[in-house]
Amino acid sequence: MKSDTHNKNLKAALTLATTALFSTAQVGAAPLPSDMPTEDTWSFDSAFLYYSEADRVSAAEAIFNAKKNYSDDSILNLKLTVDVLTGASANGAVAQPNVQTFTRPSGKGDYDVKAGDTPLDDTFKDTRVQLNGQWSQVLAQNYTGSVGAHISKEYDYLSLGVNGNIAYDFNRKNSTISFGLSHFQDTFSPEGGIPKPFASMPLSYGQYNGNDSAETIHDVTRIGSDDDKSTSDIMVGFTQVINRRMVTQFNYSYSVVDGFLTDPFKVLSLVDTSGIAQDYLYENRPDKRTKQSVFAQTKYHFDETILDVSYRYMWDDWKIESHTLDTRLYIPLGDGSYLEPHLRFYQQTAAEFYHPFLMQGDALPEFASADYRIGEMTAYTVGLKYGMKLDGGNDLSFRLEYYRQNAESAGHKAPGALANLALYESVDAIIAQVSYSF
Repeated sequence: MKSDTHNKNLKAALTLATTALFSTAQVGAAPLPSDMPTEDTWSFDSAFLYYSEADRVSAAEAIFNAKKNYSDDSILNLKLTVDVLTGASANGAVAQPNVQTFTRPSGKGDYDVKAGDTPLDDTFKDTRVQLNGQWSQVLAQNYTGSVGAHISKEYDYLSLGVNGNIAYDFNRKNSTISFGLSHFQDTFSPEGGIPKPFASMPLSYGQYNGNDSAETIHDVTRIGSDDDKSTSDIMVGFTQVINRRMVTQFNYSYSVVDGFLTDPFKVLSLVDTSGIAQDYLYENRPDKRTKQSVFAQTKYHFDETILDVSYRYMWDDWKIESHTLDTRLYIPLGDGSYLEPHLRFYQQTAAEFYHPFLMQGDALPEFASADYRIGEMTAYTVGLKYGMKLDGGNDLSFRLEYYRQNAESAGHKAPGALANLALYESVDAIIAQVSYSF
């Protein structure tokens, strides 16, 4: 099983490692008609990634991308992704000065957490198979359209999606305006079912005289076996070739997510004034989220090197705001080899319903989650990629990156024993990637 929220953050981290995998580093004007293929041609890209958080979750991911360019400028793109996730994920409860015992999400069995440690559920595991297809073609003079489909299947998650985009070139093809739509329909069937909002985590099997009693109590805390959500996105983009050295891009996106957005594997600690946990309650999040973002990117080709800088600002009705600054520098070494240093900085405010814990005696809020991934945080990624040309013109590259995420309190005062415990631990991760294009 897995934490859906954590899985999506992990996928985001893996995406960061592959953003440059299937894109060109060259900057310049649009290709001339003589540069276009005169016959159908195939090209292939592949990659293997390994992502590992210290003492937490790890992921191994294989990607294969096939692209066919037709003589009439149509393009078929197919991408297969397979990844395996294992390890431990924070369950949302706070550390305590004593040993804590938690019931597993399935209701069958329990696990202990040492005094002073952040509670981690070591049942985080899953295998995902994803297939994406995209077809692009010229619709009319200066107009290009594309349509695509997406399917992703995991142990407890199914995602289906479609998308479409139209682009208009003008100013001698130095300017492009694009408009895109996408829609995803997802079904989540977590092991153990969907818990009732703010229901108490049932006691572990060891605290009952018989398993039947434990199963009965567990079932009382559930409201169903599965639930759905939908995501609809709109994006408007503008690309401008400034000169033979510089290209800029600007995007605005609007996204509405509707349905089941709560993480069924996350709980909150209900603590007394001395900071000691008296109960563990399942979290509850709003069933709708509206997100907006603006994105700007510039690529500049110096005499030898290429600088790629981008900035993204995101805000939503959960009161989360984030800033992302990403920089890459392409440095040719000769004979087709190159180095590409990478630096990324991320900063995020907390959701308005983020609570690292709840206080006993206080009225329960309408919504609450202790998941630090929607809390206040900063993060940075530092990495280096080395690529080379092989015999026959094929490309081989290696990338190694270090990622660190620092959670912050967002102004929540820790009572009693919690003041002496690490409630906002940092997360360190290594991302390694090998890619091959032919």
